[in-house]
Amino acid sequence: MSEEEQQQQLQKLALDVLTLSRNSLMVNLRFMDSAISRLRPVPKGTETTATDGQTYYYSPVHLLRSYRTARELPARRYLHTVFHCIFRHMFIGTLKDEVLWDLACDMAVEHAINGLSLDAVTIDRVQEQEQELKRMSRNVKYLTAEMICHYFLENRPNESDIRRLRRLFSLDDHVFWYKPPEGLPGASGGGEADSKESGEEAQKENLFAQRRQTEAMWKEISEYIQTALETLERKKGDRAGGLTQNLKAVNRERYDYTSFLKQFSVMGEAMKINPDEFDYIYYTYGLELYRNMPLIEPLEYKDVRRIREFVIAIDTSGSVEGKLVQSFIQKTYNILKSSESFFSRINLHIIQCDAEIQEDVKITSQEEFDSYLQTMQLHGFGGTDFRPVFRYVDQLIAEKEFANLKGLIYFTDGFGTFPERQPPYRTAFVYVSDEYENPEVPVWAIKLVLESEDLK
Repeated sequence: MSEEEQQQQLQKLALDVLTLSRNSLMVNLRFMDSAISRLRPVPKGTETTATDGQTYYYSPVHLLRSYRTARELPARRYLHTVFHCIFRHMFIGTLKDEVLWDLACDMAVEHAINGLSLDAVTIDRVQEQEQELKRMSRNVKYLTAEMICHYFLENRPNESDIRRLRRLFSLDDHVFWYKPPEGLPGASGGGEADSKESGEEAQKENLFAQRRQTEAMWKEISEYIQTALETLERKKGDRAGGLTQNLKAVNRERYDYTSFLKQFSVMGEAMKINPDEFDYIYYTYGLELYRNMPLIEPLEYKDVRRIREFVIAIDTSGSVEGKLVQSFIQKTYNILKSSESFFSRINLHIIQCDAEIQEDVKITSQEEFDSYLQTMQLHGFGGTDFRPVFRYVDQLIAEKEFANLKGLIYFTDGFGTFPERQPPYRTAFVYVSDEYENPEVPVWAIKLVLESEDLK
């Protein structure tokens, strides 16, 4: 038998083992069949397995050696890689540290696989993994990649611990998360054609388009699996804890608090040169007087959207953390203090309330906001009732305290009594929570969920 024939037989045998592993996973995880069958297997001379979100690259020799070591290992490696795609780890980013992000992703994936308790993917290192994950769970409430990585960034392990954890949890290579495989646009290393700027830009744009398309595909698959898993749990009472946590984390709706605050702005005139508008009288007079020289005098004011009147209500019940409250107020201030957000004079009320009104501070300028932040103290710490704030604001409106109140932002944990009727101004309840399930709000209110990291 020639060397070429041996190589072909080797590749065929490796593909048979990979196909057997995929079929085994689809039999045991039918709600994940669309994800398991999505990756296209391609043999490649890598030391381990890898993916770019579209293709599953593997070394036939390495795969067969893994199968000889433990028959469950090829299936475990494949499911490990599929979970990276479902959780969209390759698209989220490195969170400032590529090494720690890779490690956090591997730990989150292995935690999710262990929670399935499948014999078809159980390997020897599972028990040691569980001991390490148990220690991690004492510091991290939810073992998702983002939370584990944030913990590592604040408590960086030494290099020997990083190597030990990588040996324990890593089952694939993440190299194609950060650069495309050879043969894809943007992967070439040089050449005369590549030196042309237009060609490079076209390659980059093509690569970005492919990544966006791949991310959208896995987002759709991930949401489908979450729905299927939640339906399965309701019917059978099963809980795939790690998988459920990671799906909720990656599929949760994300919010831009800066853009959200713009909804409370109003149009008004600001002292600012407006080159887009000018007085046509001067323009035509210049043409008439100088024949070909128009006189243009730009306006010294411009219509802009800025914050003028609104209310910030703070839930100071015992269940709300004081540090989060202060971080929320500081974050709001940082957004509003820009010249594009504040009018020179504003009418902002910051109301503290638990089951009753504890404090109302009126702020009319940026200087007063600065002073408030320096002396801010929280009052209350009793029960939670949202209704007193709305009654109090209605009273202020009746007393002509507000001329055009755009809205009210209520910072809370959401556990309280809501008003029965919709107020005449827009209302938003803002939760700052790292949980993936939060209380609902009335249909007339806006629900905005931020994470504690968003306030840093």
